[in-house]
Amino acid sequence: MRASKADQPATTLPPLRRRRFSLSAKLLLLTVVVVAAVETAVLVPTIANFRIAWLSDRLAAARTAALVLDAAPQDSIPMDLTRQLLASVGAKVIVVKREDTRRLLAMSDMPPQADVHLDMRDLTLVGAVCGALDTLTAADGRILRVVGDPPSGADFIEIVLSETPLKRALLRFTVTTLLVSLLVAGVAGALVYFSLNALFVRPMRRLTERMSAFRENPEDASRIIVPSGRSDEIGTAEETLEELQRALSQTLSQKSHLAALGLAVSKINHDLRNLLASAQLLSDRLASLPDPTVQRFAPKLLAALDRAITYCEQTLSYGRAMEPLPDRREVDLARLLDEVRETLGLGGGTGIGWVVSLEPGLKVDADPDQLFRVILNIARNAVQALEARAPLDPERDQIRIKAKRLGTTVQIEVADTGPGIPPERRAHLFEAFVSSARRGGTGLGLPIADELVRAHGGEIRLIDSAVGTAFQILLPDQAAEGRQRPERLRA
Repeated sequence: MRASKADQPATTLPPLRRRRFSLSAKLLLLTVVVVAAVETAVLVPTIANFRIAWLSDRLAAARTAALVLDAAPQDSIPMDLTRQLLASVGAKVIVVKREDTRRLLAMSDMPPQADVHLDMRDLTLVGAVCGALDTLTAADGRILRVVGDPPSGADFIEIVLSETPLKRALLRFTVTTLLVSLLVAGVAGALVYFSLNALFVRPMRRLTERMSAFRENPEDASRIIVPSGRSDEIGTAEETLEELQRALSQTLSQKSHLAALGLAVSKINHDLRNLLASAQLLSDRLASLPDPTVQRFAPKLLAALDRAITYCEQTLSYGRAMEPLPDRREVDLARLLDEVRETLGLGGGTGIGWVVSLEPGLKVDADPDQLFRVILNIARNAVQALEARAPLDPERDQIRIKAKRLGTTVQIEVADTGPGIPPERRAHLFEAFVSSARRGGTGLGLPIADELVRAHGGEIRLIDSAVGTAFQILLPDQAAEGRQRPERLRA
């Protein structure tokens, strides 16, 4: 015996591809890069400002020394005091320009040749940064000429000094600032990293783990993610994922239910058809008896057995898109409704009223067997809903059917006076295994009816009703070319 799909082992899912860099590693790398960029953007201008401040201090000291030396009589200051003043300034030469003359206020031995010239009066940020980098990389012993704002009454003041003390001071400041910045940046970066990791990375990792776990066994409801209750986008993603996983799990459960049902029915289908065939042979013998009652009911019994055998042959058709195409022809709707009533056993004394209101001689262009199944499924649901509130009263508990033709469409309404359908079930009426509200029901009656009506190009829907439940069926007539095709095939 061929194994069914339900008996076959589940297909092994391909392993998930592992990423070379996790989200945490990328976050750490991004934090390091951003902090380094910020530190660079802050440290370089800070070094440039330190160099400007250091030179400005030397110029300020030179202006003070120039005022002292300029106020003293010419050549009245001893050379030792002059050298001490130069040492306090840290300069080798101090020059003040007034009008068109340059006055050398102090000199130590022979004035050295300047290697670099710097005018502090029109220094820009870019120039300051470039100068600071140049000082850090300069060789020891380089001579620097600096021009700045003069004392009152002069045009400018300039000093000539060695750049080596500036370089050493700048190096010490750079190292100290860099260490402090690295400490602050490390603390700030760690806080940012752990905060982002707690706020985003860990919830995303949890989402990934729950999706991977659900992927391994989607039918296991315990693997569905439980939302954390967050009110941000991650919380929304968790709630959406939960809804998606629950819907998928329910869909898979329904498909498993359908597969199990199909497997069980397929095992009994052959034996059941044999039993019905035997009953059909006995009915044929009964039909030959001359008893008037037997002659009256035997054709109906034979028709019921033929229909039951046909149903057995088509038992597995639902869910596999194997319903036969409708064999449409004109159907006497009143006669078909009588067959439905007799099949349901709604005769006198049942406690359920059967009220039919049709246009005289109304014909429906449909497959009689499929239309019979549609109305039978809806009416059986109505009977079960009415029987749930026994004792029954035919004046209160009724199934009401009315139909009329609207141009090329026949409108059929099947209603009952039962308790109605709860609002939470209305959205799933035509879904398999969902719409049934009674114990033992399969939930296939309305989905089968919907499938058969749609095969006719029609529509079935729930409509508003003052009491109970009401369904409306719209069956359009077949187009002329559609009616001619079966005739050509039969010819």
